[in-house]
Amino acid sequence: MKYLEFKKKIDRFPLFSSSLLVHFVENLQNLRNQLTRWEEQGLILKLKKGVYILNEDNRKITPSRVFVANQLCSPSYVSTDYALAFYDLIPERVVDITSVTPKKTYKVQNAFGTFVYQHIRQEGFSGFTILEDELKLPFFIALPEKAVVDFIYLNLSNMRKNDADVFEDSFRFQNVEKLNQKKIRKYAGLFNNKKLMIVVKNFLEFIERKND
Repeated sequence: MKYLEFKKKIDRFPLFSSSLLVHFVENLQNLRNQLTRWEEQGLILKLKKGVYILNEDNRKITPSRVFVANQLCSPSYVSTDYALAFYDLIPERVVDITSVTPKKTYKVQNAFGTFVYQHIRQEGFSGFTILEDELKLPFFIALPEKAVVDFIYLNLSNMRKNDADVFEDSFRFQNVEKLNQKKIRKYAGLFNNKKLMIVVKNFLEFIERKND
């Protein structure tokens, strides 16, 4: 298949994978060989093994990084640092897209940036919603309360059991008054972790102080 023919078939997709390509060709191995050549020529970009996007000049759609994050690892949803910044719960601008997944922890780096996936227990893989980016492309992201719980759970080793000040002094949480405390307790309970429940109690005390 010539590149121009391939581009016409694929340019309406935000990105494409090997599993999608089986619908367009008879000999998938030949096309994979062509993909390698087109990548070397800069006509396509590899986002990870088996996942590609047309280069900036040839694609019609440039998806958001949060959409790409979901596509690079399934199942996953954006959470922890990036989600906290997204909801203005921390003041820092977070560059890396951070997500959680019941799969193993790993990192992907490509032309769109760095994507970090941290493992959580399957029981804790909930509390997320679906939003749309500027192009109306859907992506999964933690609810604000679940982003907090995921962050605490994945940073338990850096937290003491009776230290509510750490949330303001070290992690710089802000705007916590809008969080639903009942939801925080519910999501924390999914992990069945005693230390997590103690630290979450400290976080709820921190919220109460902010509400006074």
